[in-house]
Amino acid sequence: MKELKTKNSLDSVAWQQKEKKKNLSDQKQPDQVAQALLKWFYQNPRQMPWRVIGGAHSNPYAVWISEIMLQQTTVKTVESYFIRWMKRFPDMQTLAHAELEEVLLYWQGLGYYTRARKIHECAQVLIREYDGKLPSDRKLLLKLPGIGPYTASSICAFAFNQPETVVDGNVIRVIARLYGLTHAVTKEEIYAYARQITPKEQGADYASAIMDLGALVCTPQHPMCSSCPWRQVCTAYLKNLTDVIPVLPKPQKKIKKGYVYLIQNEKGAYYIEKRTKKGLLNGLYEFPWQDNELHYPLFQADGWQVLSQNISHTFTHFHLTLKVVYLSVKTVDFPLKTGIFVLPKDFQKYPFSTLMQKVSKCLK
Repeated sequence: MKELKTKNSLDSVAWQQKEKKKNLSDQKQPDQVAQALLKWFYQNPRQMPWRVIGGAHSNPYAVWISEIMLQQTTVKTVESYFIRWMKRFPDMQTLAHAELEEVLLYWQGLGYYTRARKIHECAQVLIREYDGKLPSDRKLLLKLPGIGPYTASSICAFAFNQPETVVDGNVIRVIARLYGLTHAVTKEEIYAYARQITPKEQGADYASAIMDLGALVCTPQHPMCSSCPWRQVCTAYLKNLTDVIPVLPKPQKKIKKGYVYLIQNEKGAYYIEKRTKKGLLNGLYEFPWQDNELHYPLFQADGWQVLSQNISHTFTHFHLTLKVVYLSVKTVDFPLKTGIFVLPKDFQKYPFSTLMQKVSKCLK
């Protein structure tokens, strides 16, 4: 019995040493890990209108625009917007000298409109202070409007081929699984692990490769581990933990309700206002609305009709449902305040938020 205990203890120690040795081996061979990924990438690259393979992009401006557009937005959605944007604003000068309202119009539908305003502001700063060129220094990039740590790293990697660690949602998942992180991970922790295997060369291709790995192979559900170039060193795969990693906190969204007012004149035009309040939707046009549960008209008038339609939209931190209220008026008797009456066929001339685009569609 004593011998059996000793044997089991020795087997346990041997197993632990083997696991420790394997983990240390993973950490001591970052070049091999990176090269395995790059080899896979060159055989399976995603084609995107803003991407080049084999080094730095020849147009840093295109990299910058694509990276801002891709924040909180899928690649599939961004592609058509990017192509349309580059036709209208092909370079820094064109963008800087454009009117903000037109910039917002070309951003319409992408959401998070602060991004568009910051792009416009940043382009003007770059023309004024940097001869219209994006700096390759990360510290200088971080001083520019609308450019945070992630975007700065992306520009350095894709536009200048620097060995920057770029971490998006795909990379968080890949790194968490690679290292078997079964606790709720933070971006800072992922950065620390990801830096260990980021190669000193081929910065642009490596950043593309690890993102593609997450998008194509190491997917949130049912990852295709048999096709993964890292399966032999992936802790989650070796321990059958891919279904439970990564562990991410999921904050609950607040639920808000309100009313949107469709005010139509005798010519069939609808009343819209330009939003002047500070915030995400500043500078966009909208139908009058309010985000509370009390129904009261924004303008003193009789004849309000609460329609059966509900307009729902999910923002970053809350979900909003608006009841549609209709009012028919005579223009001469209606106080215009800061708004204008516009026919539905002309709505395309005015930048609307995604929420307001949903409202305009209900007019049909």
